[in-house]
Amino acid sequence: MRWERRRARLLKTFSGRLFLGLLAAGYGAVLLARDILYALRVFKPRRAPAKVVCIGNITTGGTGKTPATILAALTLRRRDQAVAILSRGYGRPEKSSDICVLHDDTKMDWKRCGDEPWMMHQRLKGQGVPILVSPDRAGAAAQAVTFFNSQVVILDDGFQHRRLARDLDVVLVDALDPFGGRRLLPLGNLREPLRALRRAGLIMLTHVDLAQESQLAALREEIHRVNPRAPLLEAVHRPDFLLDVKNESKHRFDHFKDRPAASLSGIASPAQFEASLQNNGVALAQRWRYPDHHRYTRRELSSIAHLLSGLPLVTTFKDLVRFPSDWRDLLPGTVYALGIKLDIVKGKNIWIDTLIELSGQK
Repeated sequence: MRWERRRARLLKTFSGRLFLGLLAAGYGAVLLARDILYALRVFKPRRAPAKVVCIGNITTGGTGKTPATILAALTLRRRDQAVAILSRGYGRPEKSSDICVLHDDTKMDWKRCGDEPWMMHQRLKGQGVPILVSPDRAGAAAQAVTFFNSQVVILDDGFQHRRLARDLDVVLVDALDPFGGRRLLPLGNLREPLRALRRAGLIMLTHVDLAQESQLAALREEIHRVNPRAPLLEAVHRPDFLLDVKNESKHRFDHFKDRPAASLSGIASPAQFEASLQNNGVALAQRWRYPDHHRYTRRELSSIAHLLSGLPLVTTFKDLVRFPSDWRDLLPGTVYALGIKLDIVKGKNIWIDTLIELSGQK
């Protein structure tokens, strides 16, 4: 992204680091003032007419909030709870205050609702989980209760959204890069200081399968010092399904048995993405790798289409939303996106019991 490249250049010079440091100090002062005002109840969060579960983090990106939000919704739906998801809808091109609703068989271009709500919708189709997209999360919560009788609303990426009161805060921490360089934005990648973890009711370490045990032990100890009350869960991300993007149909990996395919990714760990495909039976005959956050051009996709020779193309959801708007014309063949699920490997019963207790079930 343009800002990331600019920040990387600033970090290489003393004056640039000083400038970013001053911005980070100002940002930290604003956060501290906000926390004090909420603690003194000068600012009062609005209470929704339903139980509210917040899924968030204290760093920018990388923790797996979207799969965690999906898992929370499915956990409650399997116990017959009426659930809705509230999303800010980052990525929506229009500055609209209207509430965009995705529900079961709704078909909508991702640009109208934002990329992450669209991704969640693809996974939750048929589960009876409406996704309401609006910057006014309190208003969206009220509509979820009015129109869908929602008993629980899940606030996606809302840990910093203090205006809506919540009954449970679940904070995700990436085991590989837990605290964003330990510096606040824009000098580092911390959205809030580590003390914010004290607000969490559950803390979940993600990507634990990729971290060394010594790293995990030190991280567990540090988190426990900051918040000794919150149970600490651990999770990994696993491939879940392949979405045929053009007709929005989901397929299992055996759909690719004995069939070659090509991969395309512009992410931080392309080898991990490719290994996930191969480990699930996708035979990669061709691979394209671009830098992380790469925005694809029409010329690049046209060139790839020319070299595919009829092979299906498999990419990530994050790459898909960086394709140019007319990508369907540029890639006339079949295009799949890899869906990811969150698998809790430590503390699964705590996760289930906490959500059941929150929803009022016994």
